[in-house]
Amino acid sequence: MGTLPWETKQTNTYKNTGEIYDFTTEDNSIFFSCNEGILRIKVISSNCIRITFNCENKFLNIPSFAVVKEPAEKNFSVREEGGDFVISTSEIQVVIGKKDGLLTISDLKGNILSEDMGYGFCWTKDLIKCNKKMSSNTHFYGLGEKTGFLDKRGRKYVMWNTDDHVHTPTKDPLYQSVPLLIALDEKCASGIFVDSTCKIVFDLGEESREYFSFDVWDHEIDYYFIYGPDIKRVVGAFGMLTGTMELPPAWSMGYQQSRWSYFPEDVVRNLANSFREKDIPCDVIYLDIDFMDGYRVFTWDNNRFPNPEKMLQDLKDKGFKVITIVDPGIKKDPEYEVYVEGIQKGLFCKWATGEVYHGTLTPGEVAFPDFSKEETRLWWGEKHRALFSKGVAGIWNDKNEPSNFIKKGEDIKIDTIPNDVIMDNDGHPRTFTRYHNSYALNMCRGTSEGFKKYKPDERPFILTRSAYAGIQRYAAVWTGDNNSWWEHLAYAMPSHMNIGMSGIPFVGCDMGGFIGNASPEMYARWMQMGAFTPLFRAHSSFSSKPHEPWTFGKETEDICRKYIKLRYRLLPYNYNEFYKAGKTGLPIMRPLVLEYPDDENVHNLCDQYLYGENIMVAPVYRPSTIKRCVYIPEGTWYNYWTGERYEGKNYILADAPLDVLPIYIKEGSIIPTIPEMNYTGEKPADVLILDIYPGEQGLYTLYEDDGSSYKYREGEYNLTSFEKDADNKAIIFKIRPVLKGYKTDRIKYHLRFHNICACPSDISGNGILVQQYDERNKIFNIFLNDIREEQVCTLTY
Repeated sequence: MGTLPWETKQTNTYKNTGEIYDFTTEDNSIFFSCNEGILRIKVISSNCIRITFNCENKFLNIPSFAVVKEPAEKNFSVREEGGDFVISTSEIQVVIGKKDGLLTISDLKGNILSEDMGYGFCWTKDLIKCNKKMSSNTHFYGLGEKTGFLDKRGRKYVMWNTDDHVHTPTKDPLYQSVPLLIALDEKCASGIFVDSTCKIVFDLGEESREYFSFDVWDHEIDYYFIYGPDIKRVVGAFGMLTGTMELPPAWSMGYQQSRWSYFPEDVVRNLANSFREKDIPCDVIYLDIDFMDGYRVFTWDNNRFPNPEKMLQDLKDKGFKVITIVDPGIKKDPEYEVYVEGIQKGLFCKWATGEVYHGTLTPGEVAFPDFSKEETRLWWGEKHRALFSKGVAGIWNDKNEPSNFIKKGEDIKIDTIPNDVIMDNDGHPRTFTRYHNSYALNMCRGTSEGFKKYKPDERPFILTRSAYAGIQRYAAVWTGDNNSWWEHLAYAMPSHMNIGMSGIPFVGCDMGGFIGNASPEMYARWMQMGAFTPLFRAHSSFSSKPHEPWTFGKETEDICRKYIKLRYRLLPYNYNEFYKAGKTGLPIMRPLVLEYPDDENVHNLCDQYLYGENIMVAPVYRPSTIKRCVYIPEGTWYNYWTGERYEGKNYILADAPLDVLPIYIKEGSIIPTIPEMNYTGEKPADVLILDIYPGEQGLYTLYEDDGSSYKYREGEYNLTSFEKDADNKAIIFKIRPVLKGYKTDRIKYHLRFHNICACPSDISGNGILVQQYDERNKIFNIFLNDIREEQVCTLTY
């Protein structure tokens, strides 16, 4: 082993905890008396503890921006054993060394899950460091938005929300910081959530292969350790702490079209008409900054949009929702009511002297609301009435790292608010550097609370560029200003998967790339992948050529239409995955390691993923590629397009001509779809199509509600169970209503049994209307009435 950093002369300035003398308990907290600093360990649950160390001998006790539910475990014990203190729960054991303060966490079988190295907590006047051992086969995931591969091992990563559109392979940091680190080795998975909104640096093996570390640039380090033993439980426990996503409106799962910028009004209307005339489904049109009067948020340019209320109503009648951008910078203008109000009420970020800090954004000189104050968030939410009253359906929060344009000579540098500006945080004032990563979270919180107050009968849709842990409670995220590069198409996959494992299921990117010009081939491939990302949104810059689906020629337009229509057919499946994500905290776009953690072939598999539990996609992300290698995981899988069967734990060479995205369906899957439509809710979904794949058993529970309101909270929703049992003699398919609280438009079911090699000799069941065997595609079709009671259909051979 080489020289460790705390053993070099350079680290002589580090202090450390030293000896631990004694402990006291209070409820679920254990306080330890240290030679230097103070240590508290809270037992949150049987598999989760919270560790807080302060080097200035006084805990901050500032309420977390991220954690909304912190249980208090009562079933634990604390004892002194030999030269150590030992905390035990029903799942883990924590050993605190009396001599040096080192923490070692193990399961009840003695397997070490987490082990400190060096001298416990080390610190300087700037930061506190924690060093932990890692094995040669430890893999790391999470951390929010980071460049690189799925497995984050081998690099340093900085938590500091930053506006930087040049996402080269090693660029760091970027827009979103979620300091949840998930570790997986041969024994189990565990998570470390460092709950601090200041700068944090994770070193995952760049400095040494023997250990990893995290540095918190504050006087207190506060982290949660979560024991799995699998990744799903770690992510689920993190969702329990920080909250899970609310069920969004169904229309937000449709296709969304954006550009900087669509204006004036005639351009927006022509865009909407083109989608309908060209038979390309679309639910959402975005208005970027040019809809505003001089870039003043919450205003309209009356020359470009003389009657926004009528325009939005006309678009709504055609099935379009309109989302407007709202940036945090408030233009400095004594004639601008929003700015004057903010000044008078003391709602902006200030210098320590009390003067309002002014930075620079698109409007010119701007003030930044202090969203850490409840009063500011309430005011901010109220300002959205100016948009909601006109018919705006959703809000797009941008530049909320926050960006700040700093002039350096003739150049403009993108920076942020200076570190020594003060944020109030409702009586917990600290410098901006301590609260930096919370800025976007609290902005979105104010937006969300305003949405719910002034549009109480509608579920909010808010999209944000910047984020911190817990953002899923308020907003979906996209990964910022990407480029029309094949590399960014490839990067989107591991980026989205790690964001999903960081507790944020509703994630997407700018399809086609924001900066630059996509080629027709690139745009087609990006749109294919986009059909299987939670947020399906195309966006481009004013300097780019038009990036609408029909602007790349007929072949690309046809491919875009094909995959956008597939997205709409899969709406019941998609909606169900969003429902499950809200219940469990698990991602919708899943890396294979989430489902197959023991398969070493998937530990760093970056270029294919699961969409939900049943569908696997393998996008093409290189030009002039008509075949690609695909890994088939454990089990049996079926080619979505051809029905071809593949056995797991094998690599295949998949055909992928330009119009084909390789898609695979897991054995035993039951996939719900509906007929095509131009936008969500265009027509009654009176037929539910169920694609039923081979396998001895299959089980799928479908959730349904009205897709827009909160009535589901009052019990107005359905749960319907679909079950399949099969052997070589018969297939028995059951439809069983589990909960009937919502009246659907459904009249009948269309059952499509795949890979049926011969027509069954007998069909029996209640409600059967028509049966038909498609010999060419080997699909047996049955139409039956939905009688809203248990139905059984039997195919006998």
